[in-house]
Amino acid sequence: MEFRRIPGLPPYVFAAVNDLKLQTRRAGEDVIDLGFGNPDIPSPNIAVEKLAEAARNPKNHRYSASRGIPKLRSAIANLYSRKFNVDLDPETEVVTTIGAKEGLSHLMWTLVGPGDTALVPSPSYPIHIYAPLFAGAEVRQVRLGDTTGETPVEDMFFERLKENWESTWPKPRVIVLSFPHNPTTSCVDLEWMQKLVDFALEREVILVHDFAYSDTSFDGYKPPSILQAKGAKEIAVELYTLTKSFSMAGWRVAFCVGNAEIVGALAKLKSYLDYGTFQPIQIAAIVTLNEASDYPLHVNSIYESRRNALCDGLSKIGWETPRPKGTMFVWSKIPEPYIEMGSLEFAKHLVLDAKVATSPGIGFGNDGENFVRFALIENEDRISQAVRNLKRTLVKL
Repeated sequence: MEFRRIPGLPPYVFAAVNDLKLQTRRAGEDVIDLGFGNPDIPSPNIAVEKLAEAARNPKNHRYSASRGIPKLRSAIANLYSRKFNVDLDPETEVVTTIGAKEGLSHLMWTLVGPGDTALVPSPSYPIHIYAPLFAGAEVRQVRLGDTTGETPVEDMFFERLKENWESTWPKPRVIVLSFPHNPTTSCVDLEWMQKLVDFALEREVILVHDFAYSDTSFDGYKPPSILQAKGAKEIAVELYTLTKSFSMAGWRVAFCVGNAEIVGALAKLKSYLDYGTFQPIQIAAIVTLNEASDYPLHVNSIYESRRNALCDGLSKIGWETPRPKGTMFVWSKIPEPYIEMGSLEFAKHLVLDAKVATSPGIGFGNDGENFVRFALIENEDRISQAVRNLKRTLVKL
């Protein structure tokens, strides 16, 4: 049987590590999973309680609205006003999506098609690469810069974006980006965002910013919304999600906000595709945004402690790893004696020898090859155990 789109997908390398992890656990081994970025911190109690209450009301069992119910769109507009000093019209500049992945994927259907090109950072979260491809567009991957953290993103990535835009024909229609960045944890400031917006305005290119880690930051760093940049609403949209900020991964509540024409196009497409997230979930999300606005601070404090335990622990055993300023990940260059193995074989080696699961950098694109990504999804005791296990493995060099 022939399929469309599926044959062009490469093997999902993360599955290889995950399968090996499961096999090792079935054999009775304790594998510490720092691979899949699946938040383990509980969702806010107020969200759970409101969900249960709303689910008991039969009126909420019916189809909802694909755009999101009005009070939910107003709640995210209020958050943007409080947090970023950005004014959003909940009627025209906000649409609710069933998670950021769904929103980004369907957004690409409205923005690009065969004959169009999108610029995407490399390495990158896989859906950033494949969403434009699924829509039939070409993707040109732009190396994100010195991903060791020694050279600022601003000094390299922006210049490469400009070079790629100038050298591509037909001219790229969309630039997809995401800061703080998964997997490299690279961060930018508002000045950098303004420079990008100015560039996009001059060339009439659309900016799509996946703001998944909008609230996941440390050491005083505050991630900027692209909509804070002057003129951004003329050419930009942003995806904001409750997944990481409020530890509500399985709830699938996100938003596409910004340029009214783009938001309207996505809302129109979604009206043909879905009836929105289960309404009790939307109601619970409203209460969470309005009454648990400090919950991201609680989540951050946990991730920061885990970050410190992992980065400091790795550095003490000779695996130098800088502390990231954002995301719930740590991006670390493979120790030199293991470089020739490649990131996939190295990640497999860590499962078998150290009983620690990581994500191989190659899964995020060719520019991730010499790295692995750690997800901060285990408590500090488990992370300390992982470091001890890794030390035994590295001592064998």
